[in-house]
Amino acid sequence: MVTFKGYEPVIEKVYAHKQEHVFEYWNSLLESEKKELLDDLAGIDYDLIKQVYAHTHDGRITDFKPAPFIKLPSTASEHEKFRQAHKAGEAHIRAGKVAAFLVAGGQGSRLGYDGPKGKFPAGPVSGKTLFHFHSEKIRASQKKYGTVIPFFIMTSRDNHHETETFFREQSYFGLDPVNVHFFTQNMIPSLDLKGKLILSEKNRIFMNPDGHGGSLTALRTSGALATMKHKGIETISYFQVDNPLVKIIDPVFTGFHILESADVSSKALKKAGPDEKTGVFVTFGSGSTGIVEYSDLTEEQAAMKGADGELFFSAANPAIHLFSLKFIENLTGSQGPSLPYHTAKKKIPAIINGVPAEINGYKYEKFVFDALPLSKKNILLETPREEEFAPVKNTSGPDSIDTAHELMQGLFRKWILSRGIKIPPSVRLIEISPEFALCAEDIPADLEIPSMEKVFLE
Repeated sequence: MVTFKGYEPVIEKVYAHKQEHVFEYWNSLLESEKKELLDDLAGIDYDLIKQVYAHTHDGRITDFKPAPFIKLPSTASEHEKFRQAHKAGEAHIRAGKVAAFLVAGGQGSRLGYDGPKGKFPAGPVSGKTLFHFHSEKIRASQKKYGTVIPFFIMTSRDNHHETETFFREQSYFGLDPVNVHFFTQNMIPSLDLKGKLILSEKNRIFMNPDGHGGSLTALRTSGALATMKHKGIETISYFQVDNPLVKIIDPVFTGFHILESADVSSKALKKAGPDEKTGVFVTFGSGSTGIVEYSDLTEEQAAMKGADGELFFSAANPAIHLFSLKFIENLTGSQGPSLPYHTAKKKIPAIINGVPAEINGYKYEKFVFDALPLSKKNILLETPREEEFAPVKNTSGPDSIDTAHELMQGLFRKWILSRGIKIPPSVRLIEISPEFALCAEDIPADLEIPSMEKVFLE
């Protein structure tokens, strides 16, 4: 057994759980490197990794049907319900009971960008970053509703420092720094095909972020949940960094959430087609609501049509949720139910026989939507895809910056035209800053669009 003063209990646990292969290069390590390895090992929950490995090959759920959702209004009574929801939601927002929660742990590697994904330029005219867009929406909402909206940002171990530095360098995009809170995502070790820990370097254990579902636990472990409670927050608006069109503060969505006394509320989009890589909302055989990932639908299920000719499983998940703070408190407490881990078989960087290599292994992560089946009350609200979903995930093709710009153009032009304002034919690109307008109704009716190729309204 290896020895290192002060780390005896850590070393004993490694041997007790038969993971002593991690000490293969021990004798070649510097004292500082030995400490780094032991620090990695000290943070590992061996009972947890044993449990997740044991469930690695669990079968997929097959007993489910489409979940009911609140559809966009078409009748007078439905429009009235939406007006009532707007009124209730606006009152809740003005009372300072809503916080914004951004999940921003990803890197921009899939976009060909070296750095946090939130630093990726997304503005079609301004070139503003995703972080800038989201921050401006919060600032504009604070002004519109005469309130303070605390902004909580979950980063990862890889991008935390750079994200904090970027916000500081940008003067927090005009937000009060006292209301902007950063915390890091939790990590979990990946395992090889035999359930063993993997050395990514001779002195480091390979770990991966525990998924967006881990964000709920991180709210508690970081102290963010306690901060929210101290500020009088009751509702948490959850969104992901790569969607520049998301309505972070939506009075209608908030209103339905409040009027229904929901633990969790989710927005749903009409699925673009059977091959779209988005999960769909379902009702499980147990009666609970949840999401089935696109990869867990058979080709037949994905293509199935209903009596109306639309896709049978049509309610797609854009990852826009509201959570009751009390629900998150109960869910993440010591006696609360735990979100399950999902398994992905991946190529993982490792040290084999002293040299870098790639091996097959398992990465584990939690999905935030797995909180839905654990809630006593949840609602789904349909939102128009073209108004609130323009994810920036790929360098080209679907869900790329090109498709995001196209969707942004369509929405901004729709807003302007709905106000009876003409757009000169010379205008090729147009962008509306959130501080100029958060919705069509915010645009002045007497606005004149200049006759130029690129127009930026701020």
